[in-house]
Amino acid sequence: MLPRLRLLFFLVILLVSVDRISAQGKPATTSKKAMELYNRALQDYSMRNFEMAEKYLKESIRADSAFIDAYLLLAEVAQDWGKPFKAIDAYKKGLKINESYYSYGFIRLGNLQYEEAQYEEALKSYNHFLQLHTGHAKNEEKAKDGIVRCTFSIDAVKHPVEFKPENLGSGVNSPADDYWPSLSTDEQTLVITRLIKSEDFFKKVQEDFFISQWQNSGWNLAKNMGYPINTSDNEGAQTLSGDGRLMVFTACNRSDGLGRCDLYWSMRRGDKWSIPQNMRKPINTAYRETQPSITPDGRTLYFASDRPGGKGNHDIWVTYKDSADHWTVPENLGDSLNTTGTEMSPFIHPDNQSLYFSSDGQIGLGGYDIFVSRRNKKGEWQKAVNLGYPINTNRDEIGLIVNARGDKAYFASNIDKNQGKDIFSFDMPLKGRPSMTTYMKGRVMDAVNNNLLRARFELIDLENGRKFYESYSDSLTGEFVVSIPVDHNYMLNVSRKGYLFYSENFSLKGIFYQDNPFLMDVPLQPIEIGKSVVLKNVFYETDAYALKKESEIELNKVVQFLRVNPGIRIEISGHTDNVGEAAYNQVLSENRAKTVADYLIAASVHSDRIVFKGYGMKNPVTSNDSEDGRAHNRRTELKIIE
Repeated sequence: MLPRLRLLFFLVILLVSVDRISAQGKPATTSKKAMELYNRALQDYSMRNFEMAEKYLKESIRADSAFIDAYLLLAEVAQDWGKPFKAIDAYKKGLKINESYYSYGFIRLGNLQYEEAQYEEALKSYNHFLQLHTGHAKNEEKAKDGIVRCTFSIDAVKHPVEFKPENLGSGVNSPADDYWPSLSTDEQTLVITRLIKSEDFFKKVQEDFFISQWQNSGWNLAKNMGYPINTSDNEGAQTLSGDGRLMVFTACNRSDGLGRCDLYWSMRRGDKWSIPQNMRKPINTAYRETQPSITPDGRTLYFASDRPGGKGNHDIWVTYKDSADHWTVPENLGDSLNTTGTEMSPFIHPDNQSLYFSSDGQIGLGGYDIFVSRRNKKGEWQKAVNLGYPINTNRDEIGLIVNARGDKAYFASNIDKNQGKDIFSFDMPLKGRPSMTTYMKGRVMDAVNNNLLRARFELIDLENGRKFYESYSDSLTGEFVVSIPVDHNYMLNVSRKGYLFYSENFSLKGIFYQDNPFLMDVPLQPIEIGKSVVLKNVFYETDAYALKKESEIELNKVVQFLRVNPGIRIEISGHTDNVGEAAYNQVLSENRAKTVADYLIAASVHSDRIVFKGYGMKNPVTSNDSEDGRAHNRRTELKIIE
């Protein structure tokens, strides 16, 4: 330690000692020998020579067994030495001599007991401080806060949640520390941070990213992601978009950085990652921006930062991509999540309604606990809920993620002290689960020549018109993954310039469990005469031709499509199943087609560009022998006629 730092540490120790003996004005001993040994211990403590400081303090206590200051300093030495149980013992012995000499010692004792999961004992210590009636309001608030934490912890331990962590095995974990897992929506790609030996002579270790793929019911051997993602600098705390093609991560002290730690992004095209780019302002500042979590569509980013405007040491912030694809000025998530302590490692679940994070400021069992906050119907984050014991303990629990289905969580822990940190999974207890999310996965292709295409995806909630997901398929492979939470009805719109859009409907309202994902390819029809698309999100009242309100979302997409392509003329056609009389179905189909045409004309599409026609039951696309088949035959189509 440099001389200046030694002096600073000594001054800190001296101030602590002055605070401790302020009630008496001088150390509580008349023994010169005890005082001499105490001062020698104080000097060794200031030099962080804990072993010698302990030796002199024990000798000082032998010289005067009632020397309270020696016991209290012995407790501080043991605490800084990393020997909490010795510190607890020393505090107990010292405070027993004269409990009013240093009343704040009961709060310090309670804090130590709480940190070591001695919740019942800590509760007694905090209560004992209040019984002394010191009149010190701030200290009484600290004691009351300790009582709340101990009461919560005692109850949590008495009512444990189901928790059986399983090591992910040698494919993912190594003898080194492995942590910060991130998972694609389809649960086929896992990226982790690993602490490995550095090739730089001046650095002993560095953080790099490793990637593992799920194959044959297990994770294959994690491989170093290599350049340009990994460099000689540290890379860590990463997040993946739902399709696994966008990664945002933390890097510190880089030459292009704006602060101590900044956020960077990289895109995967095919199997190649782009050179990482600093996310710049307004996301990055001169402070620390770390531990990002991005929504599946890559358009909302949560992260931890100690930037100004927060409520504590580190808070959780959020930023959004606007219509011009620029990131907005980050917003603090507020009192439901952030405290005067530290909040970190946010994880936004694919349901976009559940946010998991770690905090030492929220009420927990000690250290950092994991919490979940959920949005209400107004989109506001609600009071955070502790995930419970033994998911949370008196140790630090940091960096939890949850799969899209919501039933399995992943986290890093040093449960096995001989292994270092490993990645584990466990079944998430019911009360901690998010809404289940399924997904649609496949490729986009030209319907005529099967060429793979880059196309835009929009998933819209039909109930409120809110866009839930927006992304693009891979420009080389055409691959896409779209997250779809259950218990909602959605419209999917896939579009690309020069093509008819593709329409799909996911009717999941009232469905809370979707066992299988939607695996399908999306064929886009070129804008050519005779090509058509089924408008799967146009709905009518039962056995009538009045449009349902949710149909407006898709019809507005048709209006937009016609504005972008002013040189085309379309036919809107209505079709029915074979239930009922042919004449009735013919009239119903004509009226439904006319209703759609009238809506488009009312939205300023010129009437010359639209014709409508009803086909009744004449042109089925599948058999009418089942309800599912009849549902497909009841449809409205858009066809290019000029």
